[in-house]
Amino acid sequence: MPLLVNGERIDLARPAGDVIHSYPHLEEKARVLRGQPAQIVGPKGLLYIQQREFAVTTPKDASVSILGSDDATTCHLVVLRHTGSGATCLTHCDGSDTQAEVSLIMNAVKSLSDDTECGRLEVHLVGGFKDDRQLSQKLTNQLLRAFDLLQDDVHLVTFCVTELNDREEKDNHFPIIYGIAVNVKTAEIFHATFPDRGPDEDLRSACILTGATMTNIYDAKTEQLHIGPFFWMPFPHVDFWLEQDDKQILQNLSTSPLAEPPHFVSHIRSTLMFLKEHPFPDLSLFPNRKPRLYKKSEDGLWERICLETM
Repeated sequence: MPLLVNGERIDLARPAGDVIHSYPHLEEKARVLRGQPAQIVGPKGLLYIQQREFAVTTPKDASVSILGSDDATTCHLVVLRHTGSGATCLTHCDGSDTQAEVSLIMNAVKSLSDDTECGRLEVHLVGGFKDDRQLSQKLTNQLLRAFDLLQDDVHLVTFCVTELNDREEKDNHFPIIYGIAVNVKTAEIFHATFPDRGPDEDLRSACILTGATMTNIYDAKTEQLHIGPFFWMPFPHVDFWLEQDDKQILQNLSTSPLAEPPHFVSHIRSTLMFLKEHPFPDLSLFPNRKPRLYKKSEDGLWERICLETM
């Protein structure tokens, strides 16, 4: 079944920029979203999603009330929600395997909506900009096609991507919105930034650098965060990369060097150091080949669950 706007199938034979001009309400919604100041979202009740991760939960969740992700330049942030069950998914897509990733998040949302007879599936797309390599435009097109190929009707409700999320400064282009949050209880989606990106931020980032595929990191039934197990070979030339200056790291390890947030290089260095310290994660991080589990404490913060106590 098709990807719909106002009950009509989108004509994907036309360029995405041309298509969106046919729907003024989507342009207006993107304008309003772009005009919001970024809200700082603290860790209490937050489930932070890194690149190539997704999580889905419902308004019944007593631990997680906010799903959030940021640091998206050419990447796109995707929210898929079932209006009947309230099941809400957030994912951070980078174009690595878009069609498979869209199928994953669709199945995850539907699995929490099986008992719901009313409602519809709605998708919200945010991110990207007019980058020189046109990676954002490519990912926008991939996402539209992937949702259009699904068996279920999906209604496009928010479309703030690529040219609709672009600003120009001194002949250089930048995203306006790098991050969003979605309130699982109210369905509100807003411009956001996150001082806390844990737990296990370096470990999760290391998986991206070593080529991990899209991963579901949350079990809504147990309200537990699952990290891993992950396995990788020693990262090639890690010492070489750690010796490079900031400019070299930025130019070679980013899809959009000019548009990265200020902390990009320090984040990459921290991740590279983590890979150097853990060349064989099956020995140092996952000796029992089980995930690292976290649950929210009474204070709304993640705390590690010791497997010995389970």
